Amino acid sequence: MTNGGILKYLLLPRAWFAAVTPVSLRADTLAALTGAAIALPQGVAFAVIAGLPPEYGLYTAMLTPVIAAMWGASMVMVSGPATAISAVLFASLSQLAPAGTPIYIQLALIMTILAGLFQLLAGVCRLGGLISFISHSVMVGFTAAAALLIAASQLGDAIGVTIEGGGGVIERIARVIAHWGHLNPLALVIALVTLVTLVVLRWLSPRLPSYLIALIVGSLLGEVTDAAGSGVEMFQKLPAIVPAFAVPDVSIAQIFQVLPGAVSVAFVGLLEAISIGRSFAMRRQERYDSNQEIIGQGLSNLCAGFVQGHAGSGSFTRSALNVESGAQTPMAAILAAPFLLVLLFLLAPFVDHIPKPAMAGIIIYVAWRLFSFAEIRHILTSSRSETLIFALTFLSGVATQLENAIFVGVVTSLAVFLHRSARPHVAAISPIVYHGRRLLRGVEYHELDQCPQISVLRLEGALFFGSVEHVEAAFRRFEAHYPGRRLKILALKGMGKIDLAGVDLLVSEYLRSRKAGGDLHIVIAYKETLLALRRMNLFAVVDKANIHPNKAEAIGTVMDRVDPDICATCRIRAFVECAGKPAPPDIGGDSNPPVVDALGTRGMSFRE
Repeated sequence: MTNGGILKYLLLPRAWFAAVTPVSLRADTLAALTGAAIALPQGVAFAVIAGLPPEYGLYTAMLTPVIAAMWGASMVMVSGPATAISAVLFASLSQLAPAGTPIYIQLALIMTILAGLFQLLAGVCRLGGLISFISHSVMVGFTAAAALLIAASQLGDAIGVTIEGGGGVIERIARVIAHWGHLNPLALVIALVTLVTLVVLRWLSPRLPSYLIALIVGSLLGEVTDAAGSGVEMFQKLPAIVPAFAVPDVSIAQIFQVLPGAVSVAFVGLLEAISIGRSFAMRRQERYDSNQEIIGQGLSNLCAGFVQGHAGSGSFTRSALNVESGAQTPMAAILAAPFLLVLLFLLAPFVDHIPKPAMAGIIIYVAWRLFSFAEIRHILTSSRSETLIFALTFLSGVATQLENAIFVGVVTSLAVFLHRSARPHVAAISPIVYHGRRLLRGVEYHELDQCPQISVLRLEGALFFGSVEHVEAAFRRFEAHYPGRRLKILALKGMGKIDLAGVDLLVSEYLRSRKAGGDLHIVIAYKETLLALRRMNLFAVVDKANIHPNKAEAIGTVMDRVDPDICATCRIRAFVECAGKPAPPDIGGDSNPPVVDALGTRGMSFRE
């Protein structure tokens, strides 16, 4: 990227500034008030998920949305503390230090800064397009595994038992079962009442500040029942309401320790933010620049680590609420920060009255909402390869450490992508008539007859070193199924990349056909493909007369070489050109390919 390109992404003002009007500002202000109400309990909840004191989640909810909105690409997405990225942060750091300890906090801050730097570097290098190569099933499987980890980590607080942290889902559940005999009934009641209140409020209206109301209900129940005097643990008072600038106090060795986790946090954060941002941009028919979004996410995390904030990303819950509340521009996310600060000043004195089981109930609900059962069902019923990606991602996240799920999912996703790329579609095609038009469609799919002398094949996809073996095997298979056809036409449809190995295969097939007394003609519709083949010296071997811009020209040329004696006995009459060839007496010279209706041959789609 040039220096001018970098400045384009980094400098203010942003293009969306022009969209801010008095009307949009009024709508954004109302949306910001609603956003601030939900950000307070969520900020606390996500900090707990990340293993950090509550104030760190609130600081993240104040700063991260502002910077991400200023430099991001979405008009309505709200960034800040998010479930998946908080879970990755916790899973990565809980192996290095006990959650909530001073060293854990310092490691979380440096991991946030490093994640921001990795994201910023990815944005400067314009790597946003690479995110599209990662299957959506990776995120679904990872999110489901993260949901189980989050829920398992809150079971101790929900039953009022202090349980050792660290480990994966199975270890945490095993510890809860081992301590079940020490259950505090009041703690469980508070957790369940908070959870049920939240479920009912969300069912009544998604616009209600359900999380805040449910937290207040749980806290009031704790006050009425003297929860603190009954052994129920409460949150500590907030040491400060306004974040302060500080450089994390860590050693070089500790920085290297958190590097792998920082990569996971950066990657998960970008997957989450880009998928959410792109989703809302498509719904609103707005332009979306994934590289610009990466810059916004990177800057927000880089700055957050220096002001006591932890890693954040796009939040689907707050973004959806932002849209439902009438937000028009990123000003809604920006204005929510000062509103949250005011709300925090009002409610901070009461933080030590919040029972931990009440927050556990809220977090368990958040974990439940992470399970996208509709998407999981769709994956399991629609694609075996996507099912494999989902299953391996999910199971590795449950059976090992959560950060492993990302790497397993990405590697599996890329392996599936390479497998698909190495298996381009090769089909034998023959004419049919559809609505009065002659079309070439799949012989096997539509059970069509082929010309006994001419084999027409179509190749869709890239022809490169990874796919030549599959393509050659397909050629041999069609030769075996349809023997005796010396004249061949190969149509390169939608040809992607072609390399020297692909050119070698074309040359080999051409020479093979010539040696057998036949010929191979190649249809190349795109100038770019033709130029690439010329650069790779295809025409040093293949006669230029064997290259055609369309199938009609290729068929017309090949028909000059058919054996008229075979035509005289052929009843298929596949091509228009067959009308000029000898034919059995009872059908004359007419060419009559099969006719299909709107549903296609035998009720199937007429398309291949």
